[in-house]
Amino acid sequence: MFEFFKKSQGFLGMNSRNLEYIRPNNRKRGMEIADSKLLCKRILKKNNLGVSTLIAKIKNYEELDQFDFSTLPDSFALKPNRGFGGEGIIVVYARKKLARNTTDENKNNVWIKANGSTITAEDLKSHIRNIIDGSFSLSSVPDIAFFEERLKLLKLFKPYSYKGIPDIRIIIFNRVPVMAMLRLPTRASDGKANLQQGAIGVGIDLATGTTTTAILGKGHLIEYIPGTRLALSGIKIPYWKNILRMSIDAQSVSHLGFLGADIAIDRDRGPVILELNARPGLSIQLANSSGLKERLKRISGLKIKTTERGMRVGMNLFGGEIEEEIEEISGKRVIGSVEKIKLIGKDGREIEVEAKIDTGADSTSIDIELAKQLGFGDALKTFEEKVGGRDVLTELSKEEREKLFSSIPDLADTVPIKSSHGYSYRPIVLTTLIIDSIPIPAKVSCIDRSHLSYPVIIGRKHLRKFLIDINK
Repeated sequence: MFEFFKKSQGFLGMNSRNLEYIRPNNRKRGMEIADSKLLCKRILKKNNLGVSTLIAKIKNYEELDQFDFSTLPDSFALKPNRGFGGEGIIVVYARKKLARNTTDENKNNVWIKANGSTITAEDLKSHIRNIIDGSFSLSSVPDIAFFEERLKLLKLFKPYSYKGIPDIRIIIFNRVPVMAMLRLPTRASDGKANLQQGAIGVGIDLATGTTTTAILGKGHLIEYIPGTRLALSGIKIPYWKNILRMSIDAQSVSHLGFLGADIAIDRDRGPVILELNARPGLSIQLANSSGLKERLKRISGLKIKTTERGMRVGMNLFGGEIEEEIEEISGKRVIGSVEKIKLIGKDGREIEVEAKIDTGADSTSIDIELAKQLGFGDALKTFEEKVGGRDVLTELSKEEREKLFSSIPDLADTVPIKSSHGYSYRPIVLTTLIIDSIPIPAKVSCIDRSHLSYPVIIGRKHLRKFLIDINK
């Protein structure tokens, strides 16, 4: 049944990935860059793309014998340069404080790992020997060990992540983001964001940067962090557009046409690229409950000249599922805090502007100059001549006031404004607002908004057909 599901959803298989996408699109130089973390780090940094800081590297036994482990910081990550699948990585979180009366000269060279166990300098030496011998590298060739900074955990991810730093895997093809997932370290994965070792993979909606469905390890569907009621869907990824830009730019400088970019968010520095993968795994399809095959076909052959264009194509083609689901359930459209709208005035005059969506305001108001462009100039001029800033509440009776207002052409209503001097009145005209293609007849007040950021503010009265996403 599961195999039928994968086939019906257009899942990309390993052979298709290799034959149709990796071989034709990944040049030899690009593969060399992706397969060497140190080379990749150097090239990305040269192109002003954020990477984690290199602390030290050890290329051979001689350098290992001479290395002073006491110079290492309290926390760090030890990695093989040519490692794959997360194998061979050791992450330590603190230096163990031993008793003061300890006489061992190496007493300060003991660290604590994610699972709470300790690791000594001798343990690290032994592990580094295995790295140099090629135990964790592609084709078991001799390798280089290196230490890099351990990134700081973003507060948002603290409840979801065990010890380690989550990362975001984004599949890029033809300069277009095709699919993404958030990888969360677990106790089973020893604090590493690696699905093969038991981490959690959570699909991400490309348009909104919001998490959707989730899997544990190699494919077990889950809704919550194991042992909790903490939902994995609905997490809003910070810096989402920046992350998409970085992944596309990384493809451009790496000479890889098809890759997986792994990006983490440091608490202080924001997004940093951990590594590029020329042979990205396919579990990302399970995390998204969607196949790669059809997505890749849709963008094959497109001429994408800029990073911004690639980002927009990916977000438009492969995003919006969450928004669509919310709209279907609620029967309302989802709009952002700032939206492009159209206003229809007299004689069908139509103007498109950016409007501030403000649920804190009761009614809608537009700038006086905009009202004039919509054909209400005569009404505003007459209103100013007959009413202006006068305290008409005191000067006129209710009947006289209504008669005065009704004599002004195209004046739909007025709204009283209280001040220390009494009441003055603001003109209201009748127009049609078109928000997200929905026409809404609206009485709008006209005021001077020339000193404000937006010529229109839409209030609650005219937002009943919408849900507001402040992140959109």
